Amino acid sequence: MGLFSKIFSNTRKPEGFWGRMIVAGMNGGSHGAMASWGLDFANVPAEGEIIDIGCGGGANLARLMGRSLHAKVTGVDYSRVSVEKTRKVNADAIAEGRCQVLEASVAGLPFKDDTFGMATAFETVYFWPEIEKSFAEVRRILSPGGIFLIVNEDDGLSGNNEKWEKMIEGMHTYTPDELRTHLAAAGFRDVTVHRNESKHWLCITTVK
Repeated sequence: MGLFSKIFSNTRKPEGFWGRMIVAGMNGGSHGAMASWGLDFANVPAEGEIIDIGCGGGANLARLMGRSLHAKVTGVDYSRVSVEKTRKVNADAIAEGRCQVLEASVAGLPFKDDTFGMATAFETVYFWPEIEKSFAEVRRILSPGGIFLIVNEDDGLSGNNEKWEKMIEGMHTYTPDELRTHLAAAGFRDVTVHRNESKHWLCITTVK
């Protein structure tokens, strides 16, 4: 594996020097524009509990708190590098009690059933293990009527998916139809798809 491949493979679970560089890059550029675009399709709860699964560099937690002034926001990531970066980015909100950040995997989220009014996943479902079981775990921690928002930079229809999947071990760029099927199998309802066709961005909202 060449250096370029090693660097980009680190996007799956950022570790070490290159992981810190990748996590820092997640907080700006096209990632920020894409996240804001996706959030425009979601009815972010004004209060209650919100969770961002695979919180990366932590910027999306700040975006969520900016759109919901009274909610408590939780970030989880199975990368310690990501958790450390997210805590630094949101240090003031953590000190105020508005935010918490935990090291955890979507395969086993350490929360009670029906805890969150909203769950988000930005640029991360590509790497989730046993996708339908992971979706079922998200559904478990959502309260009845809770919203699940997925935002991906690649909709699986760009023609670039095979290149990235070969380069990054364990990555799968899902098409809208694939995600519809897996979400329905996990028990979600009212799956709505939004696409930016020129950029191949994908946003999906669904409800428990």
